[in-house]
Amino acid sequence: MSLDGVIEDPVGMEGSGLGDWTGPFSRGPEGDKFKQVELVQADALFFGRVTYDGFAAVWPPLKDEFALRMNSLPKYVASRTLKNVTWNNTKIIGGDLVGEVKSLKAEPGGDILIYGSASIVHALMPLRLIDEYRVMVYPIVLGRGKRLFPQGTQTIMTFAECRTFNDGIVLLRYVI
Repeated sequence: MSLDGVIEDPVGMEGSGLGDWTGPFSRGPEGDKFKQVELVQADALFFGRVTYDGFAAVWPPLKDEFALRMNSLPKYVASRTLKNVTWNNTKIIGGDLVGEVKSLKAEPGGDILIYGSASIVHALMPLRLIDEYRVMVYPIVLGRGKRLFPQGTQTIMTFAECRTFNDGIVLLRYVI
């Protein structure tokens, strides 16, 4: 997330015109380790269609440890327009997003990670269906773009953690 709350198109693959705004920064070994542990502890990944398209274009052919984990996890993509998926272990959620998320949360298991996917976060946040926010804040102000917290949304969170990584990137964790 940028300092002004933007989560849209961090690597410039979505055609937003924001460019690769995370590219000039490095999380460093500690930040990379956090992302690795986060992924290992997850039992599933959840995406909106735009984020899914970006991830599905990059991850399937990669073979490092992170990619192998990413590729092996069950993945859910919320879309009313997507008809077929090419990334293995992916299920399309085309109808009742809220009902499907409630069902997934009721199953035994670990974390369901949402990478980016503003539309998913915006739909689930007001219903308190997101248990924890793990936000890496990059020291850049973009001035425009989709924000993590849409205008008009209010919620109280409990502070869980703050860590600093390379290049002034800060991890903020809050729980509901």
